[in-house]
Order: sequence, then C-alpha cells, then structure tokens
Amino acid sequence: MNNSKNNFIKVFLNLKSIRMLFLGFSSGLPILLVFSTLSVWLVKAEVSRSTITMFSWAALAYSFKFIWSPIIDSFKLPFQNFGHRRSWLLISQLMIVFSLIFISFTDPSKTLVLTAIGSVLIAFSSASQDIVIDAYRIESAPQKLQGVLSSLYIAGYRIAMLVAGAGSLLLASYLGVEVYDVEVWKIVYLTMASLMLIGILTTIFSPEPNIKRKISFLSFNDQLRFLITFILAIAIFILVYSFLDNPFNNKEPLEKFLFALIRITLCFVSSGILIYLLIKINLIKKNSASIAYIKPISNFISRYGKTAVLILLLIGLYRIADIVMGVVANIFYLEKGYNVKEIATYSKFFGVFATILGGIIGGYTAVRIGTLRALFFGALIAAASNLLFAWLAVSDPNIDILITVITADNVSSGFAGAAFVVYLSALTSMKFTATQYALFSSLMLLLPKVLAGYSGAIVNQVGYSNFYIFTAIIGIPVLLLIIWIAKIAPVKE
Repeated sequence: MNNSKNNFIKVFLNLKSIRMLFLGFSSGLPILLVFSTLSVWLVKAEVSRSTITMFSWAALAYSFKFIWSPIIDSFKLPFQNFGHRRSWLLISQLMIVFSLIFISFTDPSKTLVLTAIGSVLIAFSSASQDIVIDAYRIESAPQKLQGVLSSLYIAGYRIAMLVAGAGSLLLASYLGVEVYDVEVWKIVYLTMASLMLIGILTTIFSPEPNIKRKISFLSFNDQLRFLITFILAIAIFILVYSFLDNPFNNKEPLEKFLFALIRITLCFVSSGILIYLLIKINLIKKNSASIAYIKPISNFISRYGKTAVLILLLIGLYRIADIVMGVVANIFYLEKGYNVKEIATYSKFFGVFATILGGIIGGYTAVRIGTLRALFFGALIAAASNLLFAWLAVSDPNIDILITVITADNVSSGFAGAAFVVYLSALTSMKFTATQYALFSSLMLLLPKVLAGYSGAIVNQVGYSNFYIFTAIIGIPVLLLIIWIAKIAPVKE
C-alpha cells in the first residue's frame, strides 16, 4: 500500500509532469482574455450586449484549429535545430504575447474593430499553441503516463484561468474599473502578456520529444504551396462570410442561428472547392494533401464505420449546454447587480477550484465506473446545473445563492470536461494523434460557439430564466446519444 502511494506521488512529481503543469498554465492563460474578461471590458466600454456575445466568435479559432494542425505537423520552421515541436511552441507563445500587447493598446469604445482584430489574433495564436502542446504531451511520454500528464496539464490550465479570470478582474478592480478608463485595461492585458514568460521559459528549457514515429516533413516548395493554399482558403472563407448578409436581422434568434449555420457551411464548402481546384492544377500535390488531411479522417472512419457519424455528432454536442450558457454569464452577473469584485471572487476564484475538484472526481469516476457511464453522468449534471441559474435569475441578489450556483456549475463542468477528455483520448489513433485530437477538440466547440454568439439576442427575446431552462433542454439529446453509442460502440477500457 505504501509503495503504491509512493509511486503515485513519485509519478506526479516527475519532471515531465511538472513541465505539463507549466505548459497547461501557458495554454489556459489566453482563453479568458478573449472570453469572459474581455466581455467585462466591453461592458464597461458600453458596447451593446448582442455585440459583446458576438465577440465570442473569436474563440471559433479553437474550433477551426484542425484546418492548420497538419501544417504545424509538417511545416518545417527555419530554426529547426531547436526541435520541431519546441520551434512551433515557441513561435505560437511569442505570437500570443504580441497579440496581448496589441489588444492592450486598443479602446473598444473608440476602436472596436481593432479590439476585435486583437481578440482574433489571441485566439488564433492560442489555438495553435494548444495543437503543439497536445502533440508534445502525447509524444513526450508513454500511454501509461498520459493520465497523469493530462491531469496536471488541466490543473495548470485552470490555475491560469484563475489568474486570467479572477486575477485580471481583481487587478482591474484595484485600479478602478467601476469608472471606465482604458488605461486600466491596458495595464491588465500587459500584465497578462508578461505572465506568458512562464510558458516561454518552460519551452526553452524543455527537451524535444524523442518519438519513434518519424515526422514526414514536406519539401520547401510543398511547404510554400501549402502555406499559400491555406492563406487563400482563409481569404475565401472570410470573403464568402462577409458577402452573405443575414436577412433575418430583425427576426427570431432561431432563424438567425439557422442562417449562421448555413453561412458557415457555405464558407467551408467554398474553401473546400478552392482547395480541390488547387489540387487539380497541382499547386498542392495530391499525395501531400492526402497524407495531411485525408488519411487521419479515413483512419477514424475505417475504425468506427457508420458509428463514426454518431460519435462525431456526440463530440459536437457534448459541451453545448454549458458553453452556450457561459458566454452570457458575466453580463448576467453584472445586470443582476453583482459588482466586478464579487464576480472575480466567487465566479473566477472559487469557481476555478470547484472546476479542478470536479475534474479530479470526473477522472476518478471514469476509471471506477467506465468512460461512457462517466460521460453520461457528466452530461446530465452539466445540463441540470443550468437550471440553478434559472433559479438565480428569478431570485433577489444574494451572495449565498450565487456561491451555491457557481460551485455546483463549476464542479459539474469540471466533471464533464474530464470525462470528455478521457473519451476523446480513447477515440484517438496513435498513428494520427495530433491531427485527430485537433479535429475532435475543434468539433467540440464549433456548434456550441456558433449558437453562443446569439445568446445575447436569445436573452433579449425570452429573458434570463427561460434562457437557462433552454440551455438545460438542449443537453437532453446528448444523453440519448451516449446511451445509443454505448450499445453499438462501447469504449475498450
């Protein structure tokens, strides 16, 4: 018993484990700076609620990262002596620092477009960093250590969210955030940029993973062609998105949401057609495109057959209840009458520790009762916890009720998140780990983030209480999917 306990502690104090704690911090720091913290800044700058929730679309970069994950896998950077993974990791971290500095010098009350550009740059750089860290984690240790590395990565990630969430808001409160002053937010974001040194130093002093699978680098000409194609595809995506105006601006949120899905689908189709034509004219070699994009997908489909569609649908819907609810949370707290300091203390500070606790319980539960059972229970409590926000919406402002609701929500979210990571890891093939994991984690956020962008408009139509009931109801199909998949495609434990 003592030997088992000592081995358990020894594994967690392993240098590789500690390294993932710091890289998790680097990964978790940027996301709230383009999400909840940014929403508080925008509220104070008197930006409209519907515009603020649309800013959450900047985080769609996390949903689209599977598009450029093969490029990160095969594009050789000039300073390759530093190591392939470490080179990409360092460049993505430096991009995050630059983006945070850029947005700190904007003023959303005057230069909202520049603030939007800054948020997109942060999200893109952060998503790129996540791709590399996921690959680095998987390649730097055997499978038996992945659970430990993942748990410490998540702990570091949540600590960073505490710093970027509660820390940034407490700093803003100390500097005088109640009366809008752009200099306050400039200091906040520059401070967050300086904390990225933790990740940068970890990358510099970390070894390159010693992997058995040889990375097939493209030739310089193929790299250049891939890069040109990627830029053109993104340009077409943006042009089509800008060209298609929403005819339902004065209609119901559901009609707006359905149009948004059609709009994004047409954008992807347009980019896909362009890539197909570029392959046809041999700008990209067919074999290179197949290795980068087709083989990881065909590998997944060949392993799961027709069930692959249901699994992908489950991945796309699993986090929908809490993500859609989360976008409007800070706005709700402020409009309910809670001040920035209370939000920072209870929502960001205690909430993060509740999420870490939920994650530990979720991971342990997955081991004890099985992945799909833990997945089902996580989806159930994540959706059910949204009903507590409906109760909060109709209650008078009360700190005790706020703490209860936030704690329950974060524990359930942490539990569901941990169970989901275990499930995604079980689905991923070791032959295409980085690309498939990027695809799964991207799909996880795509539909929820699109719907979340309209959460402000939905609240305007139905009110907060009905909105939270709605977010609980949309979690029900997830439960049915898990039951179905458990019967036809159980996870090999």
